[in-house]
Amino acid sequence: MVRNWVIVVLLLGALNFSAWWSYRNRQEHRFDAEIRTAAARYGVAPALVKAVVWKESRFDPGARGKAGEIGLMQLMEDTAFEWAGSQRLPNFAHEHVLHPGTNTLAGTYYLGKVLRRYLRTDNPLPYALADYNAGRGRVLRWMNGPAATNSAAFLAQVDIPSTRAYIADVTGRFAHYRANFR
Repeated sequence: MVRNWVIVVLLLGALNFSAWWSYRNRQEHRFDAEIRTAAARYGVAPALVKAVVWKESRFDPGARGKAGEIGLMQLMEDTAFEWAGSQRLPNFAHEHVLHPGTNTLAGTYYLGKVLRRYLRTDNPLPYALADYNAGRGRVLRWMNGPAATNSAAFLAQVDIPSTRAYIADVTGRFAHYRANFR
């Protein structure tokens, strides 16, 4: 009798895990088309865009942050308006980036911009991710001496633990997606 209950519990656990895994997998692929479109338009690796979306919102298009950032890529109002101005969009409102396609376009535009900002470094990615997460002012403060061009020295200068974790998390997820998402 007890053995039967153990089997039932194990089967229910397996079914729950299977349902959770299926849901998680659908969530991770839900916006692949929008991510690929934005990545192609702005010349950014699709796997990197997806890694940022994963970190910023876990694929929740309605995500809202404490500082006013919204959507898949958690865009601040100034960033959204910068993109809208570059596209000459009339009557644009920050809330428009709650739409997944608009959000990934605006966020990828900005991500591409910050990546290009650090092309004279040995690896622009940590600088760009720090800029995306903590802002240009902080990145400029951390770019002293060898850290101006050496990404390992730069990472050693980053004195905000959450930004260091952000860079590590996105970089790791980028490597994970790069193998299968192009």
